[in-house]
Amino acid sequence: MRKWQFIIQPAAVFVLAQLAWLSLLGLWIYWYVSNYIIFEKVGDKLSPQIVAKSVNIVALVSGLILLVAILVAMYLIFIYLNKQLNLTKMYDNFIANVTHELKSPLSSIQLYLETLNMRDVPRARQREFIALMMNDADRLKNLINSILEISGLEQKKIAHSFRVYRAEAIIRVLIDEAIEQFKLPENVIETKGSAPCRCVVDRNALKIVCDNLIDNAIKYTPGAIQMKITLACTHKNFVVEFIDQGVGISAKDQKQIFKKFHRIHNNNIPNVKGTGLGLYWVKEIIKYHGGRVSVFSEGLNRGSTFRLELPIYQASKRRHVNYLLKITKKREKEKVATDE
Repeated sequence: MRKWQFIIQPAAVFVLAQLAWLSLLGLWIYWYVSNYIIFEKVGDKLSPQIVAKSVNIVALVSGLILLVAILVAMYLIFIYLNKQLNLTKMYDNFIANVTHELKSPLSSIQLYLETLNMRDVPRARQREFIALMMNDADRLKNLINSILEISGLEQKKIAHSFRVYRAEAIIRVLIDEAIEQFKLPENVIETKGSAPCRCVVDRNALKIVCDNLIDNAIKYTPGAIQMKITLACTHKNFVVEFIDQGVGISAKDQKQIFKKFHRIHNNNIPNVKGTGLGLYWVKEIIKYHGGRVSVFSEGLNRGSTFRLELPIYQASKRRHVNYLLKITKKREKEKVATDE
């Protein structure tokens, strides 16, 4: 249905614009013909100024209104087409990125399978090949899941599990898990500050946020990664800042970086892999939590700072936070009822 709406809506606007134009043309033709007939029949008895004045005012005002309607309609069509062109460009970039991400592990798996099939590979080497293929399979699985979860997140179909957590404790746990996941030395990420407040979060969703921000810092740091994470509580928000020493972000990209499928193309790091969904995902998750995310960078090769703000439990956005807890409780009851 939505596909047809994209076609019907601009078509309807275009038809209405043409009707407005034809109505204006018809009105002016009618005005001209009416005046011509009047002047032909009774022009010697009535003052032409009287007749022309009344008709001219109506024609002028009506014509201006219809012209404005035409201009607005054409402007709306232009905006729509511009959005469609940008959307098409984004999807083209997405297809190109996803195709590359899919082909790389598939080619790797195919190469290992062909080697195992055509050669007599030692047992130890077989185990190594199998482990590498499993890693590539996990990479494909994660890519597909990320695409599906983005769709579910946009349609509010993700089954979140919100709980009240101590803000500092949950963030430190997630950071430690990310360090282990990415096999980073413990001293490359420094966590500073304290946050003795509580927040309502989905642990798994917040882990995705932390993993994406740390993974981005790794990808966009040419040398050894060095990162600082600061924690603080304001009057209403729990604030986390992820500060890296990477290639930085230009002012232009800072305005676009959280858009779906947007990728930063930097000549200093030409082989960065990804789909352009990571930071979009971060934005949508934090937004769903009732918070906001922003980025700051002094420019290229000056590092970047990603700032997350989440509402403090019972201090900010109480209605939204209570709603998150309510839907979690409701879904848990439905699950229990289904299992029974």
